[in-house]
Amino acid sequence: MRARSFVPSLLALFVLVLCLAGCRGRDRNVFVIVQSDNISTLDPVGSPVVDAASERVRVLMFNSLMRKNEKFEYVNELASELPKSSEDGLTVTFTLRDNVKFHDGRALSSADVKYTLDTMLGSNSGKAASFFEGSGAGKQPYITGVEAPDARTVIIRLRKKLPQLFSNLVTIGIIPQGSAAQQATNPIGTGPYRFKSFDKNQQVLELEANQEYWEGAPGIKALRVRVIADANALQAELKSGRVDLVPVPTNLTPDAIASLGQDPNLKVEKFPGSNIVYLGFNVQDAPLDKVAVRQAIAYGIDRERLIRELQLGQAKLAHSILPEESWAYTPGQIYSYDPARAKKILDDAGFKDPDGDGPKQRFPSPIVFKISSGSTATRQYATVIQNSLKEIGVPVEIETLEFNSLLEQLRRGQFQMTTSRWVGGNQDPMFLRDLFASSEIPTQERAGRNRSRYSNPEIDKILEEAVVTADKERATALYKQAQEILSRDLPMLPLWYPSNMVIARKNVGNIKIDGSGDWGFVKSLTVENK
Repeated sequence: MRARSFVPSLLALFVLVLCLAGCRGRDRNVFVIVQSDNISTLDPVGSPVVDAASERVRVLMFNSLMRKNEKFEYVNELASELPKSSEDGLTVTFTLRDNVKFHDGRALSSADVKYTLDTMLGSNSGKAASFFEGSGAGKQPYITGVEAPDARTVIIRLRKKLPQLFSNLVTIGIIPQGSAAQQATNPIGTGPYRFKSFDKNQQVLELEANQEYWEGAPGIKALRVRVIADANALQAELKSGRVDLVPVPTNLTPDAIASLGQDPNLKVEKFPGSNIVYLGFNVQDAPLDKVAVRQAIAYGIDRERLIRELQLGQAKLAHSILPEESWAYTPGQIYSYDPARAKKILDDAGFKDPDGDGPKQRFPSPIVFKISSGSTATRQYATVIQNSLKEIGVPVEIETLEFNSLLEQLRRGQFQMTTSRWVGGNQDPMFLRDLFASSEIPTQERAGRNRSRYSNPEIDKILEEAVVTADKERATALYKQAQEILSRDLPMLPLWYPSNMVIARKNVGNIKIDGSGDWGFVKSLTVENK
């Protein structure tokens, strides 16, 4: 009889190595939160790189003048009230909160805000670009000066109106005077957590509660942020108890998330998400240059089935590019699954079934559906869409490309149909102008976002007025009017909003993540018996 072998599995060995390297032994007094993407920088002001992973941890250590609420409205944060604008919109005045301190004990003042903005504008920061108009020799700043006439007043002077001023300021964490050089290695802010250490190689960030935080000290005293990109390793770490919380895990499939919810020590919570997965059309390329074809495609796709069977319910049907929580949202024309209606629309538009007895090919050649090769989930739902459209007589050929190659072809208009996800930008209704204004159609000289190449003078006029009006009621009416038109012209079909899924230990409470997926909720978490 042969002796039994007790060789550990490769996965177990991998997790053991990972834990020794990144976990440093499990201290039960330290709360461990995990994300899948590397943190490239801790600097909230001067880094040329701006990435989502770094922005998530930024909100733990820094505050900004403005923030977005659950309706994606701009509200005050370090400012004590909403800013006041001059009649011409070229002077914006902020009043700061009292009794706010930086992590090193210094009191926040207007001089710190001026220093932060001047530093950002004078650097090669990735966040600075949106404060400038044009490029190269013709590049001009929107902000002509930042003034600090007294300790609590900040005045921003503008060369011309900057509709996105508030959205730009949301991402700028305020730092103390003279601290720019140390922010990358020893960040200092006013946020709920103070920096302790960061091992960039192992991607482990250690934070401690700011006991003097102006909104009240966080309940969790010691916080460790780890990066685990490998899905198998993340699942093993969750099941082993070495991870307490994983907000919005982008590296786990819906199946994996559902399976983890069956673990007796874990729970899965679902919250509405604001990011949008969409189907994009090149409206200058036949046959997608016909509104009828685009509408038929919308009626020919069973989006609810895709959400139910592929997303396992971890998404919500979308009718607009804007999230439902937005103050400017309206669904416009709704496209429910109706293949009979889709066929009739095509027949009426002259794209008839060749013999009238079934879903025959209505076009001389297939519509080319270009997708990224890097996403298994995208390939899955693209195939389902392909099969659905075949049933209404719309032939589709799927072509997979490396992500950067795909982006370049989209910019050049070398596509007919595509699918992707917009992250973050669609929280602000101004994004509608970026996506659909004629001025945003990409050219050799301009990298615009209107990849659909949609041009409608009526939409241009409506959105140009909407982004500059100070009357919110008027702006709301204009944005809703634009969405009604866009839903009929359909240069882009919203598919669904992926839910913000959160996996946590059973003893973690008060999980309330908003549509943006922002990590601001971490400061309010509670933990039982820990």
